[in-house]
Formats: sequence, structure tokens, C-alpha cells
Amino acid sequence: MSYEFWSVAVEWRKEHRKRSNTIGKYKVSALNEIADFGHINKYSRTFLQVTRQRSVRMSLDLNNYSCSSIGLFLPAINEYTWSTGTRAFLYLAGMLWCFLAVAIIADIFMCSIERITSKTRMVKIADSDAKDGYQVLEVKVWNDTVANLSLMALGTSAPEIMLSVVEIIKNQFTAGELGPSTIVGSAAFNLLCITAVCIVSIEKGEIRKISAIKVYGVTAFFCIFAYVWLILVLMVMSPGVVELWEAIVTFLFFPVLILVAYAADKDPCCRKNKTTVSMEIGLGSEFQAANQTGRRRSSVCNGSAEIIELAKELGKRQDLTEEDAAMLAAAKVAETKSHTSNWYRINATRMLTGGVRIKPKVSEKLKPLYESLPPVETLEHRASRASLSGIDISDGGIKAVVEFTAASCAVLENEGKVRIGIRRYGNLSQPVSVRVETIDGTAEAGSDYKPVKEVIKFAAKEQLKDLYVDIIDDDIWEPDEFFFVKLSLEPNQNAVLGKTSINQVTIVNDDEPGNFEFTKPSYLVKESSGKGIVVVQRANGADGKVSVSWRSIDMSAKNGTDFGGGEGVLTFEHGETSKEVEIPIYPSDLKERDQNFQLELLKPTDGAQIGKISRTIVTIVNDEEFNGMVDRITNLAVRNLDTLKLDTASWAEQFRAALNVNGGDLDNAGFLDYLMHFCTFFWKVIFAFVPPSSYAGGWLTFVISLLLIGVLTAIIGDLASVFGCLLNVPDSITAITFVALGTSMPDTFASRAAAMNEKTADSSIGNINGSNSVNVFLGLGLPWLIASIYWLAQGKSFLVPVGALGFSVVIYTCAAVIAILILMIRRNLRFFGNGELGGPFCSKIFSAILIFTLWIAYVVLASLKALDILHVPF
Repeated sequence: MSYEFWSVAVEWRKEHRKRSNTIGKYKVSALNEIADFGHINKYSRTFLQVTRQRSVRMSLDLNNYSCSSIGLFLPAINEYTWSTGTRAFLYLAGMLWCFLAVAIIADIFMCSIERITSKTRMVKIADSDAKDGYQVLEVKVWNDTVANLSLMALGTSAPEIMLSVVEIIKNQFTAGELGPSTIVGSAAFNLLCITAVCIVSIEKGEIRKISAIKVYGVTAFFCIFAYVWLILVLMVMSPGVVELWEAIVTFLFFPVLILVAYAADKDPCCRKNKTTVSMEIGLGSEFQAANQTGRRRSSVCNGSAEIIELAKELGKRQDLTEEDAAMLAAAKVAETKSHTSNWYRINATRMLTGGVRIKPKVSEKLKPLYESLPPVETLEHRASRASLSGIDISDGGIKAVVEFTAASCAVLENEGKVRIGIRRYGNLSQPVSVRVETIDGTAEAGSDYKPVKEVIKFAAKEQLKDLYVDIIDDDIWEPDEFFFVKLSLEPNQNAVLGKTSINQVTIVNDDEPGNFEFTKPSYLVKESSGKGIVVVQRANGADGKVSVSWRSIDMSAKNGTDFGGGEGVLTFEHGETSKEVEIPIYPSDLKERDQNFQLELLKPTDGAQIGKISRTIVTIVNDEEFNGMVDRITNLAVRNLDTLKLDTASWAEQFRAALNVNGGDLDNAGFLDYLMHFCTFFWKVIFAFVPPSSYAGGWLTFVISLLLIGVLTAIIGDLASVFGCLLNVPDSITAITFVALGTSMPDTFASRAAAMNEKTADSSIGNINGSNSVNVFLGLGLPWLIASIYWLAQGKSFLVPVGALGFSVVIYTCAAVIAILILMIRRNLRFFGNGELGGPFCSKIFSAILIFTLWIAYVVLASLKALDILHVPF
């Protein structure tokens, strides 16, 4: 008997039980017809009725009903009496519930990966200036690119990969539709939908670019190549059959991808400058990019410099408790840290399920103060700035450097023009052309200033140029407004932009005399400084000469004893917007000095008014007290940051987080947090039994959580198959819609957050291509390899129907090529902002709609083929 006939027999056997009651039904129908003949006597009719009842009882099989023999585990109970609509709804709800479960266990799985890839080692680097002749540095064991394309990609793709492996085993090593179609459908959703969402999520006027463009190029190539390879295997080299060598090659493309991407990351073919070489010291990117988690942990333990700086700033505010100041410091530091795509995925999952937050939530009361805090200069930025300070941007005088003479300037509205200086240094022997253009801030072109978009040319030896922007003066009072002027290089210029390539211009309104107010509600001054400087500003107008009086009010500090107060008058000339009040501070014998007094503004002249902050409190502290306060705030902030770590250290910590909404942070828990915590409570408690990732270097958690993902994906496979059967929808359609969306939804939220918060597009869309490639090489390569070996041992071939899968792969490949080309065009065309994400409003909306339409077209065409409505030759 041929193998083809045997395959048909297997399919017939699956349908046999469904049709077993058909014979009984036909028999009952025949007896009913016979009973209706009038010539049959009473005894014969009675006999037929009894026979008919027995036949009905014999024909009924309560274990055999619609879609009852599809799943591996489901249906778990007898659903014979349930209506089709009820069953479909319950299976859909169960599928969504299990998607949440997969998200939670994938969170644990990713935490184990974070622990594994954060492993470091100590290396000794020769240093003649060091005491022992060398420095001991902590560097990562895992290369970032290798980690992203191996364990990280496995983490994001684990549900799809496990679904494909479980399906092939469940089907007795015969090919199914659900697993492969989910892989292709998930790839389409990731590349097309997530990219479209990220493009439109960037704020107006901002862009995000891929920084590791060479690695991105490698993964983009493999993303296309992986699906071209599927087309060759399914339709060209051995149509309908996957041979063993094809399965082996498919699987081996996974390590090939990692090696090629690693080579692109190390970039051995490109010349590096001396500074870079000395920085790397032969260690490559393992030294350059120290692991963020490890760095964060060490900086917290040693007292982060960023936290200390913020603690000093917040400690000066008398309207804040030390606890609030510590919370604000922790939130600001956490916000400015650069995070991996893995971090964003875990954060998105925990927000979705009401879990432990790894991003602090600022209360509504403190939000205005939080938003007014200046950006934190991270240790990484400081190190970068320090290294750049010793690097000649002009490349030894070979290139010209062009920049603004200042980063900001102000102009009165009635002055009519603002002058902005542009300077050049470095190579002055050649002419250079730069483009300048204005960008709206709160001030709008046409109503507040006249827009500029022109090319400025530096002649040979010329160093300075002036740019004049016209300011529109009107009689309408408006608050102070600002706009930006941006520099960019024209093509083919032997020049680079300096650090100050954007200038902020503030237009000071002069149609009103203005309002007087203190710049802050409180000031903190040291006794050792000998004086306190309090700034009074004139806002929302600067017209005419006006004055305002001030006076001091004693509190715990006394005038004449602790400080030199009294009263005075500040006079502002026309256009003047700031004055200082200088208060002498007298020394005291108190060990822990904490005394304060008030300053008040009153009696403004010539139509001026008092603003919102009419009083300010000045607190006098000695250095020891201030340092102690800073230390207390720093320690509290460190503890707050420590609660934001990804992994857990003990089972007790895991169960505490599982049993409480937001992991116990009830103050910041909303209705949605409670609702999702209730929906996922069962899964949280079950998964709390998984060993913490701090055990065995994270590997124990890795293995157990991967096994649990496999069990859950098997259940999801059953739910999806029965759900599709009840709706009479092929598995391939269910896979590319419901299953693909369910497994990819956490990635969507994570990528959107990464696009909005990171300065590059690497963490948002940079890993999509790598993940899609890994989906094919592992998600299809591994089950194909298992099944090919099994059938080869049976002396047969592994059959894979082309049908809907082959057509779906072709359509997705075409859509992927178009999408990647769109991203390349966006990066290189000024119309799109020269960035993969964001840019001008109209162009980014157009790009997002075009890419999203590709996904709609993919789903529609693949579904029509699966329903056999669309007929194609393959």
C-alpha cells in the first residue's frame, strides 16, 4: 500500500467516529417510513416502534459530537448538550485567558534570560598609571548581538516555536496548519502592524533611527531570505515534501544568522580610530556596552551619581518630604536609563496583567514637579561626553565643524528681529554650505515669527555668519513663546555638525508690564556660603520701566541675628526680565541648623502685577545637615530603585508579588490593575512556584518556564483548533488572526513604549527582523528536523502540503520586501524626516497606513486562499 494511500486512510479514520451515528439515523428514518403504511397491522406497528426506539438508543454516542476529537487535551469534559455558540464563546475566552498566561510565564522566562545574559567577568587591563600596573574591569560574558539573536529572540518567539513543535508531535509527526501559519502570521503582524504603530507613536517633529544599522541590515536580509528559503523548500526543490537535508539546513541557518550578525557587530573590515581601539582593548562590544542590568545594580549599590545630584536638587525644596523627594529621584533616574527591548516587553506584560511595576508611577500631586525637573545626565552620557571632550571632531583639522554660537537666545517681541550666530572651525580652507530651518515650538510660524529655510554659505577662511529671523509684533498679549532653529549639512560637504546644532529662541512678550514672582517656592542656602541669592522674574510681559517691593518675614530664623533681611525695591528697566535679592547669612553656633524665613513680593508699580509665587521660604542649613539630608534621600531612592528590578531573589518575594495587585503597590493601583489581577490571579499563583531566576544563574528558571510555555501552547493549540472547527474556519485562518495577534500583543505595547522613550529605534523595531528569522529557523527547522528523522526511520518521506501555507509565505515575503524598502526610503529622504520612525505628521501617517494596509492585504488574500475562494496555481 502506497504512502499516499496510507495518509488518506489516516484522515478517513479521524472522520469515521464523527460519521458513526449516520447509519443509525438512516435506519430510524427508514423504519419511520415503513410505520406509516396503512396495511401494517397493530402488532407489526408495535414491533416497528420498539425496534425504532432500540435503534435510536444504539445509534447515539454521547462521546462523539461536533469537533470532539480534534484536540490533544480538549474537550476536557463532555460538551454534547452545549450549543455551538456557547462552545465557541467559551473557547475564545479560554484562548484569551491562556494568552495572558503565556504572557506571564514568558515574563518569567525573559527574566531568566536577562539574568543569564547579565553575567560578567573580571579582566585585567594594562595601565601604567595604575598602582599595580593594571586596572580590573567588569565586562559582560555575552555579546549584545549574540544575546539578542539567540536567547532574547527565543524569549519573544518561544510561544510560536513551542506551538509548532507541540503540533508536530500531537499529529504523530505529520504536518499541521496551526503552527506554521502562526509563525508566518506572527511575522507579518510584527513587521507590518508593530512597525506602523511605532511610526505614528513618535511625537511631532521627532524621529527615531536605527543606530546599529549594519546588524539591522544583516537581520533584514535574513528576514527576507528565511521566507524565500521556505518557498524554495515547499514549492521548488521538493514540492510537498521536506527532505532531511532541507530540514537540517533550515535549522543550521539559526547559528549562521548569529555568526554573521556578530561579525557585523564586531565590524572587522572597517578602520577604527585610535580612541575607539584604545577603548575596546581587544574586548569588542562586550567592553563597550556593559550590561545595563549589571551596571544599574552596581551603581545602586555604590550610590548612583545621578541619584545624588537629584537628591541635592530636591533636598532644597521645603515643600517636599524626604520620601517624596526619594520617589521623584528614583522615577527620574529610571526614566532616563536606556533599556533593552526585553525590559520593555516585561514592563508591558506587567502593566497588562497588574503585576509588579519595573517603571515607577508618579502620583498626580507630584506630576507637575516631576515634569519640571531637568533631564538627568546619566553616567553613560557623562562618560561619552568625557571621551568626546578629548576627541577632535574635525578629525585632526581635516573637516570643518559648524555649529551655533549658543544653544539658546531671547528676544523682545518689539525688537523685530533676532540675531543668531553660526560659527565654523577646523578646516577653513574650503567653502562650506549648511541649511538652516525654523521649527515650531509654542511659537508658530506665520503668526509669531517668519519661517526660515535657506542655505548659508561659508566662504574660504570665513568663520562667523549671522542669521536674522523676523519676529512678528502684535498688540495681543501672549505668554512667552519659543521656537527652534536647526542646522543640517548640505550633501557632499567636507564638514560635520558640532554639539550645538539646535538653537532655542524665546520670544518675550512686551505688550504688558508683566507679572513679578519668585522662580521657586523655596530655597535652601548653606550657612558657609555667607549669603542667599533669591531670583525674582518678570514674566508674561516686559514693557516699560516698573518696580516691585520685597520684605522679609521672620520664622524660626530672626532678622539681624541669623540673616540680614528687612525690605527693598527692585527696579526693572524696559525689556529686563530678571533680578536677584541678596540676603546676608550670619554664622551660628548651632550644630544642626535648620532655620528659615520668608520673602514676600508686594506693591508692583505701573500696571504690573504679582504672579503665582508671591512668597518663598529660605531655609538655612549647615553643610553637615544638608549632606545628611542628601544621604537620606539617596538611600531611600536606592531602595525604591531596588524594588524595580526585573528578577526575584526568593520564593517568598514571588508569592508576595503574585498575591498582591501591582506587587503590593496599592497606592498606584487603578481599576484596570485590579481587574487584570483578578483575571490572572490563578496563573500568577501557579507560576510563583517556578524557581526564582537568582537560582543556578537563571538556567533552572529558563528550563522550567520553557516547559510550561510548551504545555500552555499545546492547550492554546487545542483551543484554537476547536474554535476554528466550531466556526467552520480553517486552522490557517485562525492562526494568522487570533493566535498571531494573541502571541504578539505584548510585543506591540513594548515596542510602542520603546519607540516613545528611547533615542533610537533599535529597541522598538530593530529586533523584529531577527525575531522573524528565528521563528523560521527554529519554529519550522526544529519540528521539520524531528519529523524528517522519524519518517526517514520508517522509510518514508515527510509530507508538507503546500496549499495555503505556501501562498501565505509568498504574500508575506512580498509585503516584507515592500515594508523594508519603505523604512529604507524613510531613512534616506528628507520628506520623511530622515528616520525610520516619526518625522513630519503627514508623511508618517502616510507611511503607517501604507504598511498597515500591507498586513490587511496579507490577511485577506491568505484567508481567501485557505477558503478555496482564491484559486492560484500553487
